[in-house]
Amino acid sequence: MTDTMDGAALLNEVEAFHRRFNVFPSEAAYVAVALWDAHAHLLDCFDSTPRIAFLSPEPGSGKTRALEIVETLVPQPMTAVNASAAALFRSVSAGNGKPTILFDEIDTVFGPKAGDNEELRGFLNAGHRRTGVTYRCIGDGGQQTVQAFPSYCAVAVAGLGSLPDTILSRSVIIRMRRRARNEKVEPFRARVHEAEGHKLRDRLAAWAEHARGFVMGAWPEMPEGVTDRPADVWEPLLAIADAVGGPWPERARAACVTLVTASRANDKGSVGVRLLTDLRDHVMTGIDRLPTVAILDRLNSMDDAPWADLNGKPLDNRRLSKMLAEYMTADNEPIASRNIKTGASVLKGYVAADLWDAWQRYCPPPPETPLPPLPGTENPV
Repeated sequence: MTDTMDGAALLNEVEAFHRRFNVFPSEAAYVAVALWDAHAHLLDCFDSTPRIAFLSPEPGSGKTRALEIVETLVPQPMTAVNASAAALFRSVSAGNGKPTILFDEIDTVFGPKAGDNEELRGFLNAGHRRTGVTYRCIGDGGQQTVQAFPSYCAVAVAGLGSLPDTILSRSVIIRMRRRARNEKVEPFRARVHEAEGHKLRDRLAAWAEHARGFVMGAWPEMPEGVTDRPADVWEPLLAIADAVGGPWPERARAACVTLVTASRANDKGSVGVRLLTDLRDHVMTGIDRLPTVAILDRLNSMDDAPWADLNGKPLDNRRLSKMLAEYMTADNEPIASRNIKTGASVLKGYVAADLWDAWQRYCPPPPETPLPPLPGTENPV
């Protein structure tokens, strides 16, 4: 372990610097942001770099201020409002040190009125991995050749609303809120406070050089239940926490569990996964088969679901059939409607047994079984 108290004390100072100017939504957020600042100085030690995303539903929630503080603490900050993907990947691959990209107002790039911006999305996704590259044709006319531009770099973003799922899944998500009346922060004055941040940045850089041998190739122990992509996201931050020691390894793992759990709670998945989950939890609970007309009626009557207004129209038979056909039964056949006998008639509908395999593979764990009624309050038989 590297100069345990020195590293831990330095991260304490970084955290305290953030606390002076921002009210984050939780203790976990302060821990994650301080670790992220430190990890930006050790990018070459890791196989991946998490994006950090300051998101909020309304303006005035401290997102831009959070980026401003991060900017004073990270190496080679590059503010990238409205920067094109071409400008970004050329900056990253220029060879004079990797910039730390700070992308404010990211909602203007990926918001509902901004279009798809697939080129920038591709750059941000590719740059999550050390091996990530962006391929481009260079040259004129028939002399063009394909060249790979390295895309690996640290990225912090801030914006309103949300982000594409592919970026969210690669991010530590800090959901910012407006300050309450009793929450006070110190006014940030760049000409005064930037110098303070830069002194901390230089000390982080010096610590990083000393810690490089301890962090390189580290395999930090993950909290129970943190696997796959969330583990990729948190591995560098936990490696930093283990290297500084003190209370940081324990604080980092607690923050990891808190923020990963919160991201799962906010992650509704794709619209297809939402459909499967609603069918399991709200439509076909305790029912082995149901006519399509009844399924649509139940889905479209759900107040907190999107089914009554999909691009201006309620979910219909054709759309339901198309969406479910993308998933497979346990027999590896597309899920399809069947004939269901109801009284004297036969209607098209769906069978729970056909959906069961998709429910197991794609949906989050089902809600806990409701508590039984109190004695004496059961409905009479």
